[in-house]
Amino acid sequence: MGARYPLVFLILLLLHGANAASDPPAGEWLTLNGRRPRVIARGGFSGLFPDSSAIAYSSAVTYSVPDVVLFCDLQFSSDGVGFCISNLRLDNSTEIAWMEDFASRGSTYQVNGQDVQGWFSLDFKSEELHQIGLIQNTPSRSPIFDGRPYLMSLDNVVRTVQPHEIWVNVEYDSLFREHGLSSEDYIIGMPKEFPVTWVSSPEVALLKSLAGKLRNNTKIIFRFLTEDLVEPTTKITYGELLKDLQSIKAFASGILVPKQYIWPMNKNGYLEPSTSLVKDAHALGLEVYASGFANDDPCMSHNYSYDPNAEYLNFIDNSDFSVDGVLTDYPPTASGAIACLAHTKGNALASLGNETTDGSRPLIITHDGASGVFPGSTDLAYQQAVKDGADIIDCWVRMSKDGVTFCLGSSDLNSSTTAATTFLGKMTNVDEIQNKSGIFSFDLSWNEIQTLKPNLIGPFSESAMDRNPAAKNAGKFMTLATFLDYAKASNISGILIGIEDAAYLATRGLDVVGAVSNALTKFGYDKETKQVVLIQSEDPQVLSAFKKFPKFKRVYEIEFDITDISKPSVVEISELANAVKLRRSSAVQVDGFYLTGFTHALVERLHAAKIEVYVGVLKNEFMSLAFDYWADPMKEIATDTWAVPADGLITDFPATAAAYFRSPCSDMEQNMSYYTISPAEVGTLVRMASYGVLPPAPPPAPMLEPADVHHQPLPLCPSEPMFRTFRCRMPPKGEYTMPTDG
Repeated sequence: MGARYPLVFLILLLLHGANAASDPPAGEWLTLNGRRPRVIARGGFSGLFPDSSAIAYSSAVTYSVPDVVLFCDLQFSSDGVGFCISNLRLDNSTEIAWMEDFASRGSTYQVNGQDVQGWFSLDFKSEELHQIGLIQNTPSRSPIFDGRPYLMSLDNVVRTVQPHEIWVNVEYDSLFREHGLSSEDYIIGMPKEFPVTWVSSPEVALLKSLAGKLRNNTKIIFRFLTEDLVEPTTKITYGELLKDLQSIKAFASGILVPKQYIWPMNKNGYLEPSTSLVKDAHALGLEVYASGFANDDPCMSHNYSYDPNAEYLNFIDNSDFSVDGVLTDYPPTASGAIACLAHTKGNALASLGNETTDGSRPLIITHDGASGVFPGSTDLAYQQAVKDGADIIDCWVRMSKDGVTFCLGSSDLNSSTTAATTFLGKMTNVDEIQNKSGIFSFDLSWNEIQTLKPNLIGPFSESAMDRNPAAKNAGKFMTLATFLDYAKASNISGILIGIEDAAYLATRGLDVVGAVSNALTKFGYDKETKQVVLIQSEDPQVLSAFKKFPKFKRVYEIEFDITDISKPSVVEISELANAVKLRRSSAVQVDGFYLTGFTHALVERLHAAKIEVYVGVLKNEFMSLAFDYWADPMKEIATDTWAVPADGLITDFPATAAAYFRSPCSDMEQNMSYYTISPAEVGTLVRMASYGVLPPAPPPAPMLEPADVHHQPLPLCPSEPMFRTFRCRMPPKGEYTMPTDG
């Protein structure tokens, strides 16, 4: 599988020059014109760079489909120059409030019947606006480019970026018209070389006035705002206007609507049935564009499991309708959904390789089943994982006080069950297992454990990013025997059995190694030929105990960050295991939330010794992703597949990995002519950052030495509680910890 790595840089080089490539063959699109939906980049690549900046616009062109449309929210300077500015109040997206020359020039205007206080473009001359630095206006996004790019006039966007097409949106025509600034005159007077092919506004009067005055290839689009807001021309709400699409057809060729107009969401964060809006509009000959897409939307519907690709697909590939375009802060992700992932649900997964093949895809290995969707290690989590396309389902074996083996992600029941509500008196400290108190499985009988309910707690619940709350306590715990019986009957490639704390359990009179060995033998896995058995542990003695089963693969787990591995360590591991499980931050180095480099030497040394490399645990939530992954879990999957390259991906969300491997874009060697989901360009953001913006880099992670193989130190706990999703030790006072969940 290491053959993927030498190809990836050639592929990326070719892709960056592919914007002149021809349109791929059209699929069965349910858009109005039957062609694929358009990607409209709101302010450029505004999810990563300051909105409407030169770098945001140019990056949208570089990293999106070749015909990406750049969206410009048009506002005016006092001398009538049109600027692309996303927010009416300049202080929401620029440094103006902190600039000595402009700080005292705030004002108040009445907008849609409300007094709005701030700094406004119409109070400044164009030469002044060009001096104002842009900032990222969403707190969860990277701030390292703040202040470096400056406000851009539409003329500058056209001449600097040279886009294929531009969409001009006039959100506040009435305000500018009241102050002697005419949007209509500006738009009609734009030079012919301006590639403006869409003009939109939420104001009927402007669009009616423009009708018949624009170039033939320029579309007029009516923009709907929130349903309860009043449209200034008709004095009726947008919700009422929605009921009379025929009147919109009289002056517009399409509509731009918030995505909730199409797929409503209830108060619990789940989708309601889709409306008939798209089909109704198409029946009248109106195109429909949906707005409000952002990979890092913390309020994304639970139906999408925090995968923005799944959200796009719901609007463009649902067998009932397709919108004609999406307005997004992350145009590369929308590009991937349209060009790579749409119309692939029925595709078979790319084939797995074997010891004699190269370039094959990695295994999809679950982490407690589909634990991003259902409580981990429950029957529902495993059933969902198989349905989602997992190759390997995993069971981390725990033992009850009376010796029953069962599957659960941790021996501490407090972390994944309702044990605290019933057995709080069983809370105790076991330093050999973790550095905090817990309610442990070996202190309860199996009958007592069966009285508990599973508890789905996501790693970012403290930030109100819950996983599937409707299934918070759903599912049943599975004994090891039940798990093996289910696995045998399932269409999967194999199972992973995880074993932890064997030495401590032995002091309690519990033989977990013997219990697992007996169970696997009883179910015939020692003679199994169709399904592989992986035994994973960080304990060399555990792995050595399974050498007597030659059909089993042994996986050595390294639960702390390393940057390289010594040759003697490789020899030690090769005698113990057939594969190594690395933390994500050992496969791709991380400084804060920025990728800084690959540990190619580490992976190459292991592959050279015919030791497979598994990477995990992958998560969909954007808060778990380095900024270089663009808040897109597919980007990390592509990186681990092609640039690491990993032999197995361990994930909470097997459906996301499976969707990638069903796509033709997962084979980058054969998909170079139009668009693909490419690996992250590691180190690029760090190199682009201004000096002094990033905090001092932490000391490099160590090289793995033979002594570490036989006695692994627990990793340091991150300082942020939300990232404590693995076994760890508290650092000595003053010792640096890096915010990564591994």
